Amino acid sequence: MTLAPPPPLSSLSAVRLRLVSQPTQGHMPRRIDGAWWPRSPDLVSELPRLLAALPHAWGQVTSVLVDEAVWSPFPGRLLVAHQVVRLRRTTTQHSPSTVCLLAPGRGRWDLRVVPPAATDAEARRLMESMATALWDSVGL
Repeated sequence: MTLAPPPPLSSLSAVRLRLVSQPTQGHMPRRIDGAWWPRSPDLVSELPRLLAALPHAWGQVTSVLVDEAVWSPFPGRLLVAHQVVRLRRTTTQHSPSTVCLLAPGRGRWDLRVVPPAATDAEARRLMESMATALWDSVGL
């Protein structure tokens, strides 16, 4: 197990994350809950910042599934904020890449991963198009 250093407080506001609100009418499932633009392919350094920025209502994420090809090698478990987070790999090619967050008793959330090397303009376009596609798919 690897110990992740706590993210600096100033970096929490720098997490590049966009979440899609749950539709208020109906209970239509959706595949993607938002988009995340990590700064590097180092999951050990990026994941603590992401988890710290998630809504409190999501609860404590204890398991994360990521596309192996996107990230540098990483351990099977990571200690984040005094909690063990299990890291699992998938070798199935997803297009686009996603990260799946699991919180027991709370749910599952899937985030599209914007490539760390994307330019500001590319990332903004991907994040906005993702949100627009989601809203269009649920008829909002």
